[in-house]
This record gives sequence, structure tokens and C-alpha cells, in this order.
Amino acid sequence: MNKIIVMMSVLLLAAGMVFSAGSAESAASGAAAGKAEKVLWLHFAGDAQQKALDAVVAAFEAETGIDVEFEYRPGSAEGENLVKSRLAANDMPDILSYNSGSLFQVLDPDRNLVNLSEEPYADRLLDSFKSTVSDGNGFYGVPIQPIPAGGIIYNKKIYAGLGLEVPVTWDQFLDNCEVIKKAGTVPVIASYKDDWTAQLLLLADFYNVLADEPDFPEQYTANKAKFATSPSALRGFEKIQEVFVKGYINSEPMATTYDNAIEMLATAQGAHYPMATWILASIAANFPDKIDDIGFFALPGDSADSNGVTLWMPNNISIPKTAANPEGAKKFLEFFVSDAGMKAYMSVGAPDGAFAIKDVPVPAEVFPAVKDVLEYVDANKTAPALEFLSPIKGPNLPQISVQAGLALKTPLECAVEYDRDVEKQAKQLMLQGW
Repeated sequence: MNKIIVMMSVLLLAAGMVFSAGSAESAASGAAAGKAEKVLWLHFAGDAQQKALDAVVAAFEAETGIDVEFEYRPGSAEGENLVKSRLAANDMPDILSYNSGSLFQVLDPDRNLVNLSEEPYADRLLDSFKSTVSDGNGFYGVPIQPIPAGGIIYNKKIYAGLGLEVPVTWDQFLDNCEVIKKAGTVPVIASYKDDWTAQLLLLADFYNVLADEPDFPEQYTANKAKFATSPSALRGFEKIQEVFVKGYINSEPMATTYDNAIEMLATAQGAHYPMATWILASIAANFPDKIDDIGFFALPGDSADSNGVTLWMPNNISIPKTAANPEGAKKFLEFFVSDAGMKAYMSVGAPDGAFAIKDVPVPAEVFPAVKDVLEYVDANKTAPALEFLSPIKGPNLPQISVQAGLALKTPLECAVEYDRDVEKQAKQLMLQGW
């Protein structure tokens, strides 16, 4: 991840724009003073959806005359700590991009963010999404991407060339990996240089945990279930380590970045990448002639009877209470989820999933991998990721997953360490039972 926060200003609207009656005088005086109304947006660096967001920004600027400027932050724990530090220092922009679910709760939204429950678009958002950006007093963010699905992104040409079928059990998956390895191709791509990617295999495995232990989220939140003592939850760490021990990952995982992994998958240097479907936009942008070669299947469990996919809720944008231009920020959020905003978002290409916004149809020309996901959705074989069913997610899971992925610790040792990490956050949230 780039550790330098980069500022990128979006071009100002042409100075000769004609303003409506009643606003011309104020606009002219603002221009004379060298000032234009603007909104500053702190966003994820290297977001695969950036072109779509740029299109929404351009349409918003053309309609309102409000300038939107991006400021970028790193991902993973580094970026999360930056946001927390800036919130504590009352040094926040007008709009903040952040994860929904358990990580969002750590921001203490009612204290730090503007409640959006009375905004005119409130009923346009799916309740399942609003619950992930709520603290019981209201909701505080709107979705900025389609709903991602976590599992295995794979190269369909490799599968076709080797005569492989999509696996529905973990043993079948390992059998496929063995065939791919013997054919001289990397079976599983590991991009541990960007440590956040290491956790995706474990997180995407949660559908299987929930199938075995339907009450795991409640028991986990109440401090009555642990990763170290739940065989189903422990399997995630075991699977991360198993693909390494069997020699199925690439030779230099700590030197391999997320971008490297995208290239390996798209160009058939690697067959599988444990990841979520947000990757599809990057593949389409950087390897447009390869996007039809990419498919998706759910992270296999130990039984074919419970094969299904883990869904994330989209990342969100919210408005800090210390925003310099809260009204401009509110206008932008309203525009983003409007028909005009969604039209602009999809103007650069088909989305990589369905939206958490009502009455936004998915175009017929979606990527093949998205069609794969929709088959699970249509069959009702989906479950939310754990971080959307429980308010606790330990911040050090990426690093702990790397330890599992390189066999630096046993899966059980990693699970114990993660349970300690979770305990710290649960106490910070002052949850009962901790």
C-alpha cells in the first residue's frame, strides 16, 4: 500500500458556467474572490471503483457547480488508524469512505458522524445495508459500491484447458489445485505484500461456519464462542495454512501485491485467488480482454450439502460532524444514490454486483463472474460475513492470517492470537460478557 497520502483535485467547472437566477450574484462574488464551493472526500487509495466514482463526481459537479476533491488514504490497519487519529483531532474532511459493519462501529458513529435517517433518500436504501452503518439511533452512511461476494475468483480458461469442474467441497478444491500444480501453473495466488488480502480466505469461509453453527455470531459476540474452540471457525486458519504446506501458492507471497495478483489471475499465471468480487472492476480496467475468462465460486466447505457464498455489505461514505461543508456533503450523498448518480456510476461499465439501493436494475451485460454470484443469490445460498452479524472484528486479522499463510504459527496458535485481538476490541466497545 502507498503510505503517502495523495491529494488529487478534480478540475473546477468552467468559469463561464451560467448560474440560475438568484444565485448568479453570489456565484460571481465567489469567483471574484477566487473561491468555489467545494467538498473534500477522504477515500481509499487505489480503489477499483475509482473510475465509476469519478463519473459520479463529474455528473454532480456539472449539476451543482460544487467542486469535489479527493484525498487518499492507505488501506488496512494503517488507514484505519489514520482515520481514528483524525477523528480524535477533529481533523476530518466533508466526506469519509469507510468499511461498513463491525469496523464502522469502532468510529462511534453517533458521536462523530451525521445521522442521515431524516434525509429524503433514507427509504431508498436496503434495510440490510442500513443496519451495518447504524448504532440504533439512526444510520450514518450510504453505499458506494455494489454488494461484494467473497470466495474464489478463478481463471475459467485454465479450468477448461485442464478439464476441471467447479469444486463444491474443500477436498475437491485441493484435488483441482494438485492437477493445476502438476500442469506447471500456480494453483492459489497469495498476495501477502498487501496483508489485508491474506484474510479473505478465512472471511469468505464464514458461510460454512454459519452452516455448522447457526448461533455462532450471537455466541461469539457474547464471549461464549471462540475461533480457537470452534472447529468450524478454526477451519479458516487451517485452510489458509494448508494451501501453503501443500505447495499450492506462488513462490514469493511476501513480495506479491494485490496488483500483482490481479495480473497473475488475468493472464493465467495463477488459477485461483481467494478474494471478493470488488476485484472485477480492476481486472476489467487493466485487462479488458481477459474479464470474460474470470469466474467465481463459493469458498468450498467440508460438505457439498452446504455450499454457498459469503456476502459483504458495500463500503460507505459518511459525513463527519466536523465537516467544513456539511450541506454540500449532504447534496453529494443524495445525488450519489439518485437515479442520476447510479446512471453516472454505470456509465463507465457494468457493475460488479447488485446494489444496496432499491430499484436499481443490474444490466444484462454484467461480467461472467457476477452471473456466477447471482446463481447463488437466486438459489438463496448466501450468508452475510461475520463482521455484519457481530460488532467485533479484531484489527490484526490481516497480520495473523499472514502468519497462518506462511506457517509461522499453527492454525490453533493463530486462532488463539486472534481471540485475544477480538477481546481488546470487544472491551473497547464495552460489550456485555467481556
